[in-house]
Amino acid sequence: MEVRSIYKYARVSAFKVREVTREIQGLPVSAALDLLAFTPKKAAFLIGKTLKSAIANAENNANLKPDGLVVKEAIVGEGPTLKRIMARARGSASQILKRTSHIRIVLSDEIPIATRETRKAKRKQGKKAAKKENKGRANEGAAAAAEKKSARPKKAANQEK
Repeated sequence: MEVRSIYKYARVSAFKVREVTREIQGLPVSAALDLLAFTPKKAAFLIGKTLKSAIANAENNANLKPDGLVVKEAIVGEGPTLKRIMARARGSASQILKRTSHIRIVLSDEIPIATRETRKAKRKQGKKAAKKENKGRANEGAAAAAEKKSARPKKAANQEK
């Protein structure tokens, strides 16, 4: 079962919030809350509020236990931009854009197929396998080069002129 919570018109740019939401996707709720508690950004505080709201929705509306919940997706969209003016030299003005964002968190009680850690582990295994393969090729190449050298006829050091 999925439960969601949306924080609309958060007064921080979507770019800054996405940086934090990437870190919590696929994590269990308790780990995500711990990560957000120790992230020194305004976006982490706002995402934490939204995550707590989603947990409360799961407990009260769907009768789910928070222990088994996982952050299925954390999506951030751009909200409306507030346009302000700042006075500049010679009577001109420049525009200030105050961006907003909409934070949506979806929790699920199902075990995710691929979490961030599992994807990371798979990537490491792939890199190790590639290194071994390249090493094997290098050894084969060195052996082939040694055979070529030994197959060449040796020139005599003292040739008659």
